[in-house]
Amino acid sequence: MKKLLLSFFAMALFLVPNLAQAGSTNINLLGVQGYDLVSYQTMGKPTRGNGHNVAEHGGISYQFANAENRKAFEANPAQYLPAYGGYCAFGASVGKKFNGDPNVWKVVNGTLYLNLDKDIQKKWKEDIPGNISKADANWVKIKDVPASKL
Repeated sequence: MKKLLLSFFAMALFLVPNLAQAGSTNINLLGVQGYDLVSYQTMGKPTRGNGHNVAEHGGISYQFANAENRKAFEANPAQYLPAYGGYCAFGASVGKKFNGDPNVWKVVNGTLYLNLDKDIQKKWKEDIPGNISKADANWVKIKDVPASKL
């Protein structure tokens, strides 16, 4: 019986650290599906970033095509971060969070806006200033609400 208890105790000591590690919340979140945020404004198009030029901001990893773009982002992230956390700008205008497609985008007054797809972007473009105004007002309310709850 003592051997059985000793074996159980030894096994418990081995498992407890592994169980704690299994519940770890260290998750690598990649922003804008790995596209270089600076490229939208400097190159006028989305460019894939790479794992050699990574910057962290707000718990999210962003990849850049080169060190210069990474440094530009690090110097002023707010200048390059997409509106509404990268969610679809039209979705935000109607109080929803749809995933933003990094290939369906527009820079307006220095701010990057993503849309769900080209059809949604057509609707958004019908009244960009009005949709931005609605999205800005809605974002304050929905920012911290999970997409599944909207």
